[in-house]
Amino acid sequence: MSFDPAYLAAMVPAVILLGLAKGGFSGLGLLSLPLMALVVSPVRAAAIMLPILIVQDMVSVWAYRREFDKRNLITLMPGALIGVLAGYLLASRVSDAAVGLAVGVISIAFAARRLFADGKTSRPVRKAAFLPGTIWGAVCGFTSMIAHAGGPPFQIYVMPQRLSPPVFVGTGAIFFALLNLMKVGPYIALGQFTHENLAASAALFPLAILSTLAGVWLVRRVPAERFYTIIYWLLIAVGVKLIFDGFHGFHL
Repeated sequence: MSFDPAYLAAMVPAVILLGLAKGGFSGLGLLSLPLMALVVSPVRAAAIMLPILIVQDMVSVWAYRREFDKRNLITLMPGALIGVLAGYLLASRVSDAAVGLAVGVISIAFAARRLFADGKTSRPVRKAAFLPGTIWGAVCGFTSMIAHAGGPPFQIYVMPQRLSPPVFVGTGAIFFALLNLMKVGPYIALGQFTHENLAASAALFPLAILSTLAGVWLVRRVPAERFYTIIYWLLIAVGVKLIFDGFHGFHL
């Protein structure tokens, strides 16, 4: 692996964005894969990303090990497993562009509704429930496997519950740690864990850990209302990007 300036200019910001996302600012991580794909193929970028994500998961799970919502994990995980399996089996038949476009539209509609309607009407806080949790868990698993876009469906399900920022982030940290472990088998089956890809991942581990800790530090210092406002706007930004990528994919 040649660590030339162009490679570093793409991979370093990508890993920092992943770390901040894992630390709590969910949504930023979706910008990482396109950055990596500037210097390596998208499939290889995803393969390099997965071990980095798993290392970052270890840091974020440890940081939030006492701050998570067990009920959400129970309601999300069965669907997530179904979604990952469906994504693996249907990967050759489902367009990344179509999945990204659909997730982008849903994300923008949800975030805009919460941002601009919450100030006018008082909305009841929702609780985790098995049926919607299974449905959104399956969407998370499927979109994560197909288009690396599991964050927005998770946010759509959990954010109306108005958990405290650390509990919201901790629940997501554990959920996506388990989800990423589920994806290891399919990536091995696809032959993507080559020596060169693993070496590239390992070289970026220190930066991955530091950026995740930075995200954890920031989340604990942002007030709850401001935190959720930031996440809503990030969700809109990610939705716009997914729609753009979806239309671009259809054009190609």
